[in-house]
Amino acid sequence: MSARAQRAGKRNQSERRIELINTLWEGEEIATWDRNDRPRNDGFITVPRYLPLLGVLMDELSNGSPLSSTYLALWFRVSDEGLIEIRDKTVLAFESGFASGRGVTTWTGRMRKLKELGFISCREGSSGEFHNVLIVHPLIAVKKLLGEGKITKGKTYNIFAERVIEVKSSWE
Repeated sequence: MSARAQRAGKRNQSERRIELINTLWEGEEIATWDRNDRPRNDGFITVPRYLPLLGVLMDELSNGSPLSSTYLALWFRVSDEGLIEIRDKTVLAFESGFASGRGVTTWTGRMRKLKELGFISCREGSSGEFHNVLIVHPLIAVKKLLGEGKITKGKTYNIFAERVIEVKSSWE
């Protein structure tokens, strides 16, 4: 399919969704999120459409210590280059859902597990072992884990793979 045909298809889908909104919410004024409404909606990020299912997959791999909230907090800070510079671990621990006195310790354990599984790569800096963090392409990380036998092709993986294909992502 040509790039022009793809753009036309997206336009048609957009027009269809606008028509559906106008029909179902006829006469109602509801402010919705529009990532293109700048500067009002500045500070946005781009995330993979399969991210929720990636979180499910990660949490299954973590043996009772869910990783998805920590990974999500990282995504919300990532630059276009894939880098997060962590200057304050306490804030990131809090954003990850670890607000207790042991929050940073719990967060550090989750970060180590994300690193071990290959979802992030880290370099030490002034704030410690996780000062410089790169988000590894999630599909590359999953593919590697699959090859290592750490992920099995069961229900969760199958649903994840279906979504990856549905949104036309590339495993390469």
